[in-house]
Amino acid sequence: MNLVRAHTEDMDHAIQAVSTTRIQSRLEATGIVVSRYGLVVVLLLIGVLKFTPGEAAGIQPLVAHSPLMSWMYAVLSVQAVSNVIGFIEIATALLIAARPFSPKASFVGSLGAVVTFLLTISFLFSTHGALQLGHGISILGDTGQFLIKDLVLLGASCWIAAEALRAIGRRVDPLV
Repeated sequence: MNLVRAHTEDMDHAIQAVSTTRIQSRLEATGIVVSRYGLVVVLLLIGVLKFTPGEAAGIQPLVAHSPLMSWMYAVLSVQAVSNVIGFIEIATALLIAARPFSPKASFVGSLGAVVTFLLTISFLFSTHGALQLGHGISILGDTGQFLIKDLVLLGASCWIAAEALRAIGRRVDPLV
């Protein structure tokens, strides 16, 4: 009787493990798709907004204080800088969205998103008031609260870049 019970328990564990693995796989696949196309929507929306005068004026203090990007205003107008950034964001979104047809293009777009969000996160440290001293510690000011979401978007960009790179490897090596 103990042998039958032990065998039944082993079968139950095996079934549960298979079920858990399927759920994990589906959750991961869903997370990748939602992250990828969520980034596409976010980048498209913020990219299109860059072509408006209000958005150009809104990002001007962030870009002007950035040691990596402030030089752009010496060459271009406030609106032109915003337009360039908007074009890059839209192009990045389109490259990411190309994943079903071209994992390589999606990988390049994902790396573009990584750079984009690293730059915007750097604004936390270069923009006056983004980090403020309060209650004895540095906390986020209004600008910091606006920018902190980019940390999550950076993580999603890294995740989808890794997935696209993995897909490139599968296409190159037919045994994988």
